[in-house]
Amino acid sequence: MTDLDLRRLEPQPSPSGEPLVAPSATEPDDMVLARLPDRNESYYTLVWRRFRRSVSGMTGLVLVTLLIVMAVFADFFAPMHPRATDTPFAPPDMISFTAPDGSFSLIPHVYPIGETGEFDPVTFQPLTGPILDDPTPVGFFVKGYEYRLFGIIPTNRHFFGSTDGRPIHLLGTDKFGRDILSRGIYGSRISLLIAFAVVTITTTVGTLIGITSGYLGGTVDNVVQRFVDFVLAFPQLPLYLALTSLVPLTAPSNVFIAFVIAVLAALGWAQLSREVRSKTLALARIDYVRAAIAVGSSDLRIITRHILPNVLSHIIVAVTLAIPTVVLLESFLGFLGFAVKPPLISWGLMLQDTNTFSVIGSYPWILSPVVFVLITVFAFNALGDGLRDAVDPY
Repeated sequence: MTDLDLRRLEPQPSPSGEPLVAPSATEPDDMVLARLPDRNESYYTLVWRRFRRSVSGMTGLVLVTLLIVMAVFADFFAPMHPRATDTPFAPPDMISFTAPDGSFSLIPHVYPIGETGEFDPVTFQPLTGPILDDPTPVGFFVKGYEYRLFGIIPTNRHFFGSTDGRPIHLLGTDKFGRDILSRGIYGSRISLLIAFAVVTITTTVGTLIGITSGYLGGTVDNVVQRFVDFVLAFPQLPLYLALTSLVPLTAPSNVFIAFVIAVLAALGWAQLSREVRSKTLALARIDYVRAAIAVGSSDLRIITRHILPNVLSHIIVAVTLAIPTVVLLESFLGFLGFAVKPPLISWGLMLQDTNTFSVIGSYPWILSPVVFVLITVFAFNALGDGLRDAVDPY
């Protein structure tokens, strides 16, 4: 009895989930095959099916999408101009759904934090708290400072802000009175741009060198791997500090960003190339690769059609895990003053205001840019962890 005869004996489920009537023995074979559901799924379809079952992976995907959207439309999401000044070291405003008369209000109000006019009975220090006399109503899609969407379309609409044009500072202000939330939203552009650019360069270079070295082998592999060993053994932090200090402060912004990207990418490709090489060495011994060599396929065809698609899943996971590493490195170098320079804005540059303990103790909201870094690192790590489990069932 053939497989087709066995299928005829069992009712086949329909695509909608309802059982089908068992075919009769006299029904033609082509009609039976036409009624069978199409269950041919590609590899990436199976990966997506496993990935969407991961709670952490889907959470990371949502957060990464929101971060990218926030970076692209930073002008729209920032409630204040990033260089507009107000009261220095102003504490974060309080959001409340309570109206000034104490009743519940559907429209949220922002109450600034300041001196209430009362004094501590023990220390006689002025007490601070929300000033309830003159709240600022908050709305969505309000008018604010003018900007150009995508650098082309002039507009002044913002996702949220005060409806009466007064400044609001949900995360407080820095030492120059600039809104920390707006600067953090704008800083996502530079930080994520550097991360994506560095990872793109390191992934491309590391993949090409790793596959070429592992596939060719012999003397080429030996020479390339000794150079990779040298790059991996080189102390990275002194090189970063030395190279970034060579850029003059008067250099244009685009030149400075390009130089920072080149410095970070100079030593970041070696680890991925070593991982890709190890996978290429294993794939080069598989039967279908040897069969392609036997029939006379070129090395370029074997690498691009047989080896690269099989290491692509590992590369995708490596990319999602490398992006938070670059974000942390840029924040660290920016805190030390060796990343981007003003008037550019990045999360690392914003953390320079926290270089003294007295500032942190008196104005703890200055550490708010750390929240952006934490969310970004968590989002990409969760996404990479979910992809790793999805692309590798073992």
